[in-house]
Amino acid sequence: MRAVLQKVTSAKVTVDNEITGQIDKGLAVLIGVTHTDTEKDAEWLAGKIEGLRIFEDEADKLNLSVKDVGGKVLLVSQFTLFGDARKGRRPSFTAAASPEKANELYLKCGQLLEKMGLEVEYGQFRAHMELSLTNEGPVTILLDSEKLF
Repeated sequence: MRAVLQKVTSAKVTVDNEITGQIDKGLAVLIGVTHTDTEKDAEWLAGKIEGLRIFEDEADKLNLSVKDVGGKVLLVSQFTLFGDARKGRRPSFTAAASPEKANELYLKCGQLLEKMGLEVEYGQFRAHMELSLTNEGPVTILLDSEKLF
């Protein structure tokens, strides 16, 4: 699984002018799933999202997690994270998992975060979404479970 985490002061997802998910301080997380991903990848990713220390402490050091600061998580499924644009001008998305598998692991990651005590908001799977956010810092982190296992 791949994820782009952005530390935000606010973020929201809308579909057809309806808000499907909205947070204030926390993390906006774009998640992509590939064919070989399993629940083990979702568990690793949820653990990273929950524990990554990218919020400032009283000494302005990036020492606190989203949980430490009482932040929320906005999860958005994004198959284009597995787009391959190395050849030609049109990206290939053959590395992205099937919609069924992607949705399963996307939701599993959210459920795991909720079990860890985080409040999670969601985008709408397989919908044309508009994501608005204010990146704080800016702090943006890339995670890829494939590089671990």
